[in-house]
Amino acid sequence: MINQREIIETLNMIDNQHLDIRTITMGISLRNCAHPDPEICAQKMYDKITKYAENLVKTGEDLEREMGIPIINKRISVTPIAIAAESCETEDYTIFAKALDKAAKECGVNFIGGFSALVQKGFTIGDRRLISSIPEALACTDFVCSSVNVGSTRAGINMDAVKLMGETIKKTADITKDRDGFGCAKLVVFCNAVEDNPFMAGAFHGVGEPECAINVGVSGPGVVYNALKGIKGEPFDVVAETIKKTAFKITRMGQLIACEASKRLGAEFGIVDLSLAPTPATGDSVARILEEIGVEVCGTHGTTAALALLNDAVKKGGVMASSSVGGLSGAFIPVSEDEGMIAAAEKGTLTLDKLEAMTCVCSVGLDMIAVPGDTSAETISAIIADEAAIGMINNKTTAVRIIPAPNKTVGDSIEMGGLLGTAPVMPVHKESSFDFISRGGRIPAPLNSLKN
Repeated sequence: MINQREIIETLNMIDNQHLDIRTITMGISLRNCAHPDPEICAQKMYDKITKYAENLVKTGEDLEREMGIPIINKRISVTPIAIAAESCETEDYTIFAKALDKAAKECGVNFIGGFSALVQKGFTIGDRRLISSIPEALACTDFVCSSVNVGSTRAGINMDAVKLMGETIKKTADITKDRDGFGCAKLVVFCNAVEDNPFMAGAFHGVGEPECAINVGVSGPGVVYNALKGIKGEPFDVVAETIKKTAFKITRMGQLIACEASKRLGAEFGIVDLSLAPTPATGDSVARILEEIGVEVCGTHGTTAALALLNDAVKKGGVMASSSVGGLSGAFIPVSEDEGMIAAAEKGTLTLDKLEAMTCVCSVGLDMIAVPGDTSAETISAIIADEAAIGMINNKTTAVRIIPAPNKTVGDSIEMGGLLGTAPVMPVHKESSFDFISRGGRIPAPLNSLKN
C-alpha cells in the first residue's frame, strides 16, 4: 500500500530532482511489409507504423496529465530495415528512411529507430545496401536513427564492418557538416546489441520481439544524487543500499506507466529499462553522482570503481521493482548530454581513454563524444574495435556514438541542441591505426562464448 509519505516523496522527486519517464517507445514489426517494389514496400511500412502508433503520443500525454509524471519522449522502433527491405529491388535504401521519417512526423514522435543492420558475423545484400545508404539517409531525415551491430560475444567482431563503419561515420559527418556533423548523433555502432532497447539512437525492434510492444525507459540521476547528499561520509555498503532503494522507487514508476500504456494502446508490455539517463540540465548528471560518492572530478582516479558500484546498485534495486527489466539498464555516460561530464571533459580530467575504461562497468559505451574533424576513418574504426572488444569479452552491450566535428579541433565545441546538449571536442591519439584496421576479417569469438 502506498502511503502519504511516499506520495509526497515522489512529488518532490518530480518537482525538484528531475525524475521523469525518459521515453515510451513502441516497437513495431515490419517483417510483413516486404515487397520487391521499393515504393510499395515503403508505403506498407508507413501505413503500418501510422496505424499502430497513431495514439502513442496522445496516450503518453494523457498518462502524463492523469498521473502527474513527466514523460519526456514518445518514440518508435522498428524491425531493422536491412531485414525488412531486403527483398526490394533497389540499391538505395534512403526511400525507406524517408518513409520512416514521414511516419514519425505523422505520429508526432520525437525519434524513430531501426534504420539498422546486424552484421556481427557477416553481410547480406540488404546489410550492405543499408550501410551504404546511412549518410544520405541521416542527412535527408529529421527523426530517423540508425544503428549497426558489428560484434557479439557469440560471433566475435566483424572487422570488415568495423572498417566500413569508420568510413560511414566520416561520410555522415561530412554530409551534415552544416549542422556540426549532426547526422553522427543519430548513428550508433554496437557490440551485443539488444532487441528491446527503448533509448535512441540505438533502438530497433528485434526479430525475436512480438508484433508490437511497449518499452519504457526511466531516468533519475537527480534523485540518486540527492539521496546520496544525505549520507555524506557513510561507508560504501550504505551508499550501495541507498542507491538500490532509490532505483527501486524510480523503476516502480516506470512499471506503472509501462503497464498502463501497453493496456491503452493494445500492445504487449515489453520491458522497463532502468537506465540512469542524464540531461544537460544542472542536477541531472551521472558525473555529479560519482563526485558525490567521493571523487573530486569525474574522470580522476576512483571514477571507474564509483561507476561500477552505481551501475550494480541501480540494477539490483531495479530488478526488484519490475516484472520485466530489460533494454540496457544501467548508468549512461553520454558526454554531451551530462553537464558534469561536459565540465570534466572541458577541464581535461575526463579523457577518451578514461571513458573507455569506464565503459567496462557501465551502460553502454563511448556515447555522444566529439573528436577533431580531421580524425581519420581508421582511428574511428579502431575506437569502435576497442569498444567492441570490451563488449565481446565481458559479454555486455557496448556502443560508440562519435562525432568527428567538421572544421573543429580540441578546445572547440559543437551544439546539438535539446537533450543532445553540447559536446566539447576531445583529443584522440595521433598515432596511426591504419595497418591494424586494414587487416580486415573477423576477430574470433572468445572462449567464454562456448556455454552450451
